Amino acid sequence: MTQLSGVSSRDAERSPSPKGRYWSHASQQLRIYARKTREITKIASIEVKTTGAHPRRRNQQTTGKVECVGSAFLRYYNVKCHGEDALLQISKKDEKSEEIIFDDDVQYLRSLDPKEWKQQDHYAVLGMKNLRYKATDDDIKRAYRQKVLKHHPDKRKAQGEDVRSDDDYFTCITKAYEILGTPVKRRSYDSVDPEFDDGLPTPAEIKKDGFYKAFTRYFDQNARWSDKKNVPLLGNDDSPREQVERFYAFWYEFESWREFSYLDEEEKERGVDREERRWIEKQNKVARAKRKKEEMARIRSLVDLAYNNDPRIQRFKQEDKDRKLAAKRAKQAKKAEEERLIREAALAKQKAEEAERARLEAARAEREQIKRNLRKERKTIRDICKANNFYAINDSETVSHMAAVEKICEVLKFVELQTFVEELKSTGREAFLKTMMETEEKLEAERRALFETKKAEEQKARKEATLKAPIDWTPEMTQLLIKAVNVFPAGTNQRWDVVANFLNQHGSFIDSRRFNAKDVLAKAKDLQSSDFSKSSLKKAANEEAFGQFEKERKKVATSLVDDDNISKSDNGQLVNGSIKPKMNGDAGKSDQKEDRPWTKTEQELLEQAIKTFPVNTPERWEKIAECIPNRSKKDCMKRYKELVELVRAKKQAANLSK
Repeated sequence: MTQLSGVSSRDAERSPSPKGRYWSHASQQLRIYARKTREITKIASIEVKTTGAHPRRRNQQTTGKVECVGSAFLRYYNVKCHGEDALLQISKKDEKSEEIIFDDDVQYLRSLDPKEWKQQDHYAVLGMKNLRYKATDDDIKRAYRQKVLKHHPDKRKAQGEDVRSDDDYFTCITKAYEILGTPVKRRSYDSVDPEFDDGLPTPAEIKKDGFYKAFTRYFDQNARWSDKKNVPLLGNDDSPREQVERFYAFWYEFESWREFSYLDEEEKERGVDREERRWIEKQNKVARAKRKKEEMARIRSLVDLAYNNDPRIQRFKQEDKDRKLAAKRAKQAKKAEEERLIREAALAKQKAEEAERARLEAARAEREQIKRNLRKERKTIRDICKANNFYAINDSETVSHMAAVEKICEVLKFVELQTFVEELKSTGREAFLKTMMETEEKLEAERRALFETKKAEEQKARKEATLKAPIDWTPEMTQLLIKAVNVFPAGTNQRWDVVANFLNQHGSFIDSRRFNAKDVLAKAKDLQSSDFSKSSLKKAANEEAFGQFEKERKKVATSLVDDDNISKSDNGQLVNGSIKPKMNGDAGKSDQKEDRPWTKTEQELLEQAIKTFPVNTPERWEKIAECIPNRSKKDCMKRYKELVELVRAKKQAANLSK
């Protein structure tokens, strides 16, 4: 691959002339543009063909791609991608860079000791004492080039200066560029920059410059150590509370990148072996951690000092204090109002109680006055009646009239007594007899009413006692209960209410007592726990079943006898007044079939036969009976009626329970 003629970017960087500096910056911008647009490969790539110089490959051609450089290509690329404005911006930036003048303090350089390079000011050595941490990498490179061109030992020897190679200050210039030209080492040196003020503002300084001016300067200086960008500003007296709180929250949680490795007493690389290097590194870490802790304490002291002297914080605290005080006063006022209402309620209650006591006292006095008036009127009536011999004609009336006087005095009220006195004074015996009759009628009416009330209460008590008394379960009701329990099995909705309604519907009662769910449940549990084989219920059931059997037998015998005393039936033959069994061995089995319960298999066969032969089928029940062994037409019809009645009873009981 053959290299094209031209000036490369590296040659441009090494060139000490202004033209070389221009092309150095231009090539750097070119690389940035190439990374962003990715079009450089299309624009800046050309194919070249060369002829090999090897004797055996003299006629072979090699094809490859080379990157174009140079002023002409740079102009073409900028115009192609960014227009003419890009060239103007590059030119202005270079002109600005040319305006920066680097100091050249020869006396300071001659005073430097290469062995004490850590104590020297690297920025002052390169002539950037004023720029310091604000200097860019390009500024450092240009400053170093200027120092090299002016202070290189060869240059000074050519000018006739005596140069000592082992103790020349040019070594300090080289060391300064080594420190500042490496980002990690530069950060380490910037962390311990001797020009940085680690102090805090004094009270005199705060008073002289004012809070905002003094602390703004210190916070701006320390903001350079922040790991986070966009450091909040201190603000002014008109800053809102949210901004002030955000500022102090940031600085109280300040994260600094400042580190103190530059101040290490020993360098790890000077260790003889690994163990010694580890020990040196450990000692250095301890020292760095200590200085880091002191640095964070310094930052915290600065923030505390600002917080305590910030007039806005004092104003906010006073506002909070006033707000709390206002809330406290409002709470106290509310409490005082509640206490006032309580006192007023207590006073009103006291007044109401006093008024009630006065009313009761007045009512008591009125009752006492009425009693006194009653006693006075009663005494007057007794005196009048006694003076007139109780308005009696003979001695027998005297005793009865004396008793009547006492009744009148007890029954009549005060106004009625006054009226009675006036009537006695006016009409005498006639008024006395009239009042006596009215009093007797009134007393008789009261006695009748009292008797009726007492009678009604006694009837009610007897009824309640009857309802509370245990039910006398008859054998018929017990059998009905057993049937209902079998008809409505466990799982029926509100089962015991349904059973109680079934008993109330189908049972016979002497009084108005009816069953409820509690009664039937208690009786069912009693039947379940008792020995049914030893109970009187079984005996009564057996006797009733035997009587029913006798009735059915007499009924069958009566239906079998005809005028010739010869008839046939399903149960056998009656010959000369006596029952003769059938010859096929079926005699005597009809009664057994009627009493024999239906098995599950027979029930299933019956249900299937009923479904198979519908209602309109001729001789339906004969065909159904043929499907069930050992069952006759009569048995099937009877069983069907029982099932119909059972379903109807369930529906009625369910409707009653609803």
